[in-house]
Amino acid sequence: MGNSILRGFTLLLLLQLAGEALSRGLSLPIAGPIVGFVLALIALAWLPPIRVALKAAADSILPHLSLLFVPAGVGVVLFLKELAQDGFALTVAIIASTWVGLAVTAWVGERLLKRRDGTETGSETQP
Repeated sequence: MGNSILRGFTLLLLLQLAGEALSRGLSLPIAGPIVGFVLALIALAWLPPIRVALKAAADSILPHLSLLFVPAGVGVVLFLKELAQDGFALTVAIIASTWVGLAVTAWVGERLLKRRDGTETGSETQP
């Protein structure tokens, strides 16, 4: 089991490194870790044997996921004065973006369900 976890961590780091290299090398406007995540999804789809190693690594990381919120909390405390100055604008932006995200997600989900059920014909007519 320990060997599988080590393989999984190595794969994760190599995928992140490849994503960073692609992002910087091609001057992409997307962060390297995001490109690495997409590469991980592609690798999972095309290379099923790596699933065991990545699952072992993920299972060992997940219990400690809450530690990732510590830097964000420190950042909030560090910039509390600036956040207080722009608090209203930030609140409006967060609420608006949340609602837009929910609406788009609901719309896409509804379209996908209609497509899966075969109820969408491509050209909808109104009676």
